[in-house]
Amino acid sequence: MLPITFTDDNFKGVDYQQDDPMVISIDINKFTIMKTLVDQGSSVDILSYKTFRAMRIPEAEMVLYDDNVVSFAGEKVGTKGYIELYTTFGKGKNNKTIKIRYLVIDANTSYNILLRCLFINRLMAIVSTLHLTMKFPSSLGDILMVHVDQKVARECYAESLRVESLRNDRSSKRKSSRGQKSPQREDQPIPMEHTIALVDLNP
Repeated sequence: MLPITFTDDNFKGVDYQQDDPMVISIDINKFTIMKTLVDQGSSVDILSYKTFRAMRIPEAEMVLYDDNVVSFAGEKVGTKGYIELYTTFGKGKNNKTIKIRYLVIDANTSYNILLRCLFINRLMAIVSTLHLTMKFPSSLGDILMVHVDQKVARECYAESLRVESLRNDRSSKRKSSRGQKSPQREDQPIPMEHTIALVDLNP
């Protein structure tokens, strides 16, 4: 395998002075899925249930699995099941495909998919958060690259702050309503105009 190195020419962002997450696009089932977070601290590969449904994958292909995972906010999130999908990194002829087992969760998140460190090892990839670039060898041995969309990465971060703000706001309202009569139920859903647009797919 050729050595993998990074230079300033590999940076394709808009701001060198950055601390942005690794948010990339991948291909699954003839869909390009944006807002895919490469989270080297995650213990599972996660696919949001909204994204799963948007890809029109039959529910029968998902293996039922009833357990909880811990979200970014420390809350326990229930799972729908898991599914194995061929996932392609890179574009055109410069790509590599591996099978990944995704845990499907129904949660409010600004990302469509979270990828853990295990997939990085299987892809034989090296991630440079400084250059917002991931490099990995192709089946022919040459080195391929995937770049972060810095604008999308910052949008996801801003959305995640909105999600947390809404969660805290709803929690504070519940606390303040204790012992008081209120025309609203404590489990009243968040109005649609405040929800986050989760799925961003390009068929």
